[in-house]
Amino acid sequence: MSAPIDVSDRPAGSVSDPGRYRLDLTATRSHVLTIEPGRGNLILGPARMGKKADLHVAADEAIQWRAFEPFATPAGSPWPRYIDYRGNDSGFFAWSQRRGIEQFTWAPAFADARAVDGGGADIRSLQIRLDDVSGHLRLILPERSSLGLYGDLSRFTALGAVPRSLSLLPALSRRRSDAPYALPDLGLLHAATSLSLHAGPLGQPISLAGIERFAALRSLSLWGGFSDWDALAKLADLDSLEIRFAPQLDGLPPLDAWPKLDRFIAYNVDAAAGKTLKAQLKARAKLREWSDYASVSQLRKPEWWQREYGRPFAGWSGRNAKAANAAYDTALQALEQAGDAAAAKAAVVAFAAHFNYLKGIETGEREDIGEAVWQFSQLAQVAALGVGEEQALGWFDEARDY
Repeated sequence: MSAPIDVSDRPAGSVSDPGRYRLDLTATRSHVLTIEPGRGNLILGPARMGKKADLHVAADEAIQWRAFEPFATPAGSPWPRYIDYRGNDSGFFAWSQRRGIEQFTWAPAFADARAVDGGGADIRSLQIRLDDVSGHLRLILPERSSLGLYGDLSRFTALGAVPRSLSLLPALSRRRSDAPYALPDLGLLHAATSLSLHAGPLGQPISLAGIERFAALRSLSLWGGFSDWDALAKLADLDSLEIRFAPQLDGLPPLDAWPKLDRFIAYNVDAAAGKTLKAQLKARAKLREWSDYASVSQLRKPEWWQREYGRPFAGWSGRNAKAANAAYDTALQALEQAGDAAAAKAAVVAFAAHFNYLKGIETGEREDIGEAVWQFSQLAQVAALGVGEEQALGWFDEARDY
């Protein structure tokens, strides 16, 4: 293997070939970066990320972001185009003032309250993951950026410019039976004109009560399970509404509640509500043609969500997918008929043992199998036997030998 090339004295944008390069990232000649052909993104994070990170940096290490300035794509734009960083150094905001970034995903992990000025940054799309923040982040947002927030939204305060678009993925419970999640006061972000709100279709729903705080909204995209659909009637100025992967639409206002609506999409939604929406779509077209896209498609009956969408083997293929779904069916039937905890244990153990004989089961597949056992623990019949998720997952761990 050839020695890595030192690029510390190379001019900006002069290096575009794949190869191994020596960087002054946290200290002189501290890191070696391998650039593969066609690769446009870069992941930085702590050593525990292993091979998931291209460069390992401790959470509180100071980073010399200028170390990336020599790199460019073959077309001449700055490389990397997309940066995913897990750590607490916020110097990338200042660095981007001289070198624009298409997308930056930041996952800080601090326990105190921090104020960061990103007002002058040139970041087209800023994604912030708050999962590991136990303190509070107060951020002056870049101008002309779109913003995505993931995790505990109460740990973030926005100042400065209103984002071009806003995407919210709050931390939610996996239990559909939990009380709906209420969005916290988001201050400046309530002035956004475009909002995308995400929940898991089969987990804790998000309440739409209070959605009128986003008084400037013109475009709204909803993904997953929600409650209080009637609150959408308070957003009378919407011109675009998209609803995807929604297992129930109880209380959704009729389409004429939004007189300015010119774009409407309902995709993978409850079948009964979807039929009503199709009729409304046609009726509205007779009064006023849709100037943008309008569609209602992939209507789903209640059993589809659990039997098809809800299963964790959607990404599997071939014989293993067929075998996994067959084992799931067998375990489900046994659990629904179980009369005591011992019978439930036997069903879980048999399910887990089935995968001990399948070839090609990697880490991702193992996580999917564990997710299936968790789903079993949420069945009403299983809960009635006094079996919780910890006990079910314990049986699963005992039975597997890989």
